[in-house]
Amino acid sequence: MNSWGLKGMIEAIITGVVAILVCMINNYCQSKKADEQHAETVSLIVYRLDQLEKKQDLHNNAISRLYEVEKQLVVDEERINDAKHRIEDLEQYHK
Repeated sequence: MNSWGLKGMIEAIITGVVAILVCMINNYCQSKKADEQHAETVSLIVYRLDQLEKKQDLHNNAISRLYEVEKQLVVDEERINDAKHRIEDLEQYHK
């Protein structure tokens, strides 16, 4: 081989090594950026789920309270009906 061929080969090898290093650095940076975006997305999803759980808890609490109010309403309606019948009986008694 002549000296120009060896020199060209060395330049090609250096160029190839530099290109590979640049690709590796770029890949590392892109991977790091993707990992950061992934972590941010996961954090946002966790936050949103927490907020939804809080809303669900409030909703469930409201449903439970409404159920209790409805049960009490039935009892109160029965008492009112009993009171009406007693008043009617008293009115009939005093006539």
